[in-house]
Amino acid sequence: MIPELGHFALILALSLALCQGILPLLGAHRNDQAMLDVAKPAAVGQFVFVAFAFGCLTWSFIQSDFSVLYVASHSQLALPLPYKISAVWGAHEGSLLLWVLLLAGWTVMVAFYSGSLPKAFGARVIGVLGLLSCGFLLFTLLTSNPFERLIPAPPDGADLNPLLQDPGLAIHPPILYTGYVGFSVAFAFAIAAMISGNLDQKWARWTRPWTTSAWLFLTIGIALGSWWAYYELGWGGWWFWDPVENASFMPWLAGTALIHSLAVTEKRGLFKSWTLLLAITAFSLSLLGTFLVRSGILVSVHAFAVDPARGLFILAFLAVVIGGALILYAWRAPGLDSDAGFKACSRETFLLLNNVLLVIATALILGGTLSPLIVEMIDGSKISVGPPYFEIAFAIPMLPLVYLIGVGMHTAWRSQEPGPLFNQLKIPAIIAVVAGLLVPFFFYGRVGVLLVTGMIAGFWIIAVSLIQPIRSLRRKAGTTAITRSALGMSVAHFGVGLFVIGVTVVSGFSVEADRSLRVGETESVAGYDFELRGLRNVDGPNFRALEGEVDIYRDGEFISQLRPQKRTYLVQQSPMTEAGIDANWNRDLFVALGDPLGNDAWSVRMQYKPMIRFIWLGAFVMALGGLIATRDRRYRLTATETEKASTLSGELA
Repeated sequence: MIPELGHFALILALSLALCQGILPLLGAHRNDQAMLDVAKPAAVGQFVFVAFAFGCLTWSFIQSDFSVLYVASHSQLALPLPYKISAVWGAHEGSLLLWVLLLAGWTVMVAFYSGSLPKAFGARVIGVLGLLSCGFLLFTLLTSNPFERLIPAPPDGADLNPLLQDPGLAIHPPILYTGYVGFSVAFAFAIAAMISGNLDQKWARWTRPWTTSAWLFLTIGIALGSWWAYYELGWGGWWFWDPVENASFMPWLAGTALIHSLAVTEKRGLFKSWTLLLAITAFSLSLLGTFLVRSGILVSVHAFAVDPARGLFILAFLAVVIGGALILYAWRAPGLDSDAGFKACSRETFLLLNNVLLVIATALILGGTLSPLIVEMIDGSKISVGPPYFEIAFAIPMLPLVYLIGVGMHTAWRSQEPGPLFNQLKIPAIIAVVAGLLVPFFFYGRVGVLLVTGMIAGFWIIAVSLIQPIRSLRRKAGTTAITRSALGMSVAHFGVGLFVIGVTVVSGFSVEADRSLRVGETESVAGYDFELRGLRNVDGPNFRALEGEVDIYRDGEFISQLRPQKRTYLVQQSPMTEAGIDANWNRDLFVALGDPLGNDAWSVRMQYKPMIRFIWLGAFVMALGGLIATRDRRYRLTATETEKASTLSGELA
C-alpha cells in the first residue's frame, strides 16, 4: 500500500497547491485577511504531502519493491544502498518528483522567512509559487506517475544506469535542481511585484537574497556536473557544450545578470525593466532546460526521457508561464521609467554593460543549442553545432566582460572621476600584466596571445577583488567595515579569476596521448613516464572489472600508482570506463583504460591537465561569495527597519 499512499499524497498536495495558488491571490486583491492567512498553512501542507510521497518512493527503492514500474526499471537487488537512494531521482519520474519537492521546500522557506514583507505581497509570492506547483504536480500525476504498478512483479530489476552509479551523480542532481527551482522564487517575486504595482527598491531588496541563494546552488550543481563528466566519462574533458549542459548554463548566465541588475534596482531604483525581464528569463530558461531533458527531442548522456507527450505538456506549460509573465510586463512597462540618471563613467554604466554582455552570451548559446532542432523542423536536414562554435561565440562577449568586471567593482554610483579610478587600479593592472606574462613563460615554457590575454584577465580580476577586503582589514578604528554584501562580491569575483586562470592554463598546456601498451611497457607524456605494470580481474557488488595498474614516474622518481578500470555491469551488460587520476593542486595525471588491441596490447589514454582543479575551485569560491552576500544584515531587517533602510538608500542615491 505504500506506493498507493504516495500517489494519494500527491493528489492531496495538488489540492492544497490549488488552494495556495488561488486563495491568497484572491485575498490580496480583495484585501480579505482570511484568504491571505491560507497562504502559509497551505504551503506547509503541500510540502508535507509531497515529502511524504517522496519518502514512499524512496522506501520502495530501499525495499526493492519491483511491483512499482519505476523501481523495477531503475534498480536491482545487488545495487548498493546509496545508489538505491540516488536512483529515486535517477530517471524522469523520480527527478520530477524531486523538482516538485524542492519547489515546495522553497515555498515553505519563503513562507517562514517573509516577515519583512507586507502581508499581501508575501501572499502573492506564495500564491504564484502555488500555481507553479500545480503545473508540476499535474505533469507528475497525468504523464509521469512514479507509483505506477507493474503486475506481475519481476524477480529482479533492470538496474540503475551505470553512468549514475557514482557519488558525484548521487549529489549533483539535487543541488542542481535546488538552483533551477530557486529561480522560481525570483520569478514569483517579479510576478507579485507586477501584480501589486510595488516596483520599488524594497522589492529588489527582498528578492536579492533568494536570487543569490538559487544562483549559488546552481553554481555548485554545474561545477559538480563538470567534475563528474571529467572523471567518469573517460575522455578527460571538463565541459562538453552538450545541449543539456547548455540548458543548465543559460539560467546561470541569466541569473548572474539578474543579481547585478537587482543591485542597481535596489540602490538607485534603475533597471527595473532589466530586472523584471531577467527574472522571467532565468526561470523560463530553467523550464526550457526541463523541456530539453524530458521531451526526447535531443540525444544526451544527461537526458531523461523520450516521450514527446511529456515534452508537449512542458512546452504548453512554458508557453503559459512566459506568455502570462510577458503580458503582465507589458501592462506595467509604461510605469517603469525612472527620473534618476547616471554618467557614462559610473557603476551603473558598467553594470549595464555587464548585463548586455551576459545576455549576448546567453543568446549565442541558446541559438547554438536550438539551431539543429530548428533546422530539422524546417527542412528535415540534420546539422551539428559543436564546441568550436560555442567556444568562439562564448569568448566574444566574455573577454571584454572579465576586464570590465575589475573596473566596474570600484566605480562610484552616479558619477566617477577617471583620475581617482585610474590611481586606484593602476597597481592591480601592473601586477596582472606582469603575472600574466611571466607565469606561463616560466612555469610552462611558452606564451601566446590568447594565453597571455586569459592569464592577464584572471590575475586582473583576482588583484582588483582584493582591494576592498585589504582596505577593510587596514581601516582605522571607528571607520565602517566592509559589508557582507560587498565582501561576498569580492570573494565571488576572486573565484571568477581562479576559474579564468584554470580554463586558460588547462586549455593551453594540456597534453593528451592515446597509446598502445602491453604489460611492462612505458610511455612518456609531458615529462611523466607511465608504465603498465599489470592487469587483474576485480568483482564489485554488481559489476565485474578489468583493473590496470599504472605506475607513474618523473625523472626516475615514483609519483603514484593509478588503477583505471574497464567495468561491465552484470544486469545491463554496459561497459564503463573508470579513470585513474592522480590529483594535485597544480596538475592532474589522468589514465583511462581503453579497448584491447590484440597481441596482449591495450589502448591507454594518458593526460596531463595543469591547473584543472582551479576550474572547480573557482566555481566553489564563487558560490562561497554568494553565501556570504546572502548573510548581509539588510536582508534580515524587519518591515520597519526595511522602510528606514529604503529611505536612507534613496537619500544617499
